[in-house]
Amino acid sequence: MSGAQFVRPARPSDVDTVVDVQVASWREVYGGLLPGEVVAEIGGEEARRGFHAQWSAALESPPTSRHRLVVATDENDGVRTVVGFAAFGPAGDPDLWPATAAEIFALHVDPALTRRGHGGRLLNATVDHLVEDGFVIAYVWVPEADNALRAFFESSGWAPDGARRVIDLGSELPMVRLHAGIG
Repeated sequence: MSGAQFVRPARPSDVDTVVDVQVASWREVYGGLLPGEVVAEIGGEEARRGFHAQWSAALESPPTSRHRLVVATDENDGVRTVVGFAAFGPAGDPDLWPATAAEIFALHVDPALTRRGHGGRLLNATVDHLVEDGFVIAYVWVPEADNALRAFFESSGWAPDGARRVIDLGSELPMVRLHAGIG
């Protein structure tokens, strides 16, 4: 039975679970869009150590006071677990003004627990934090091809703004930037 569901600031003790969710989610979202060896590397020990260091640093010394990492939790049979996370802060793209434009750097839910409201709670909490920090518009990069992450954001009212980029991960992965007014 599902109990209380919350979004709260991430803690150092959450980092291992954040990495687990990231790896599982990336395999789900990017698995069909990348070469098999790249997908395999995503969950390898070297990549996991890098992700762990990245999220630990994000908690210990964020680049600004407006950079945050939050987790979605769920309680089942009296046990509270982390089921997803979001990282966000001032936008980093050179064509955006970071004083008023925010970026969601990551928003992922354990693929085994999707379609239960966790992503929506994470997105709503993220937008609440961004509005509190004075942002009026938010952006997120997603794969251009049809995928669950892009569909989630678009079903939440986000739309492409015309910006594109290509990430080379052994093969080219076209990305599009979505945006939503939040202020």
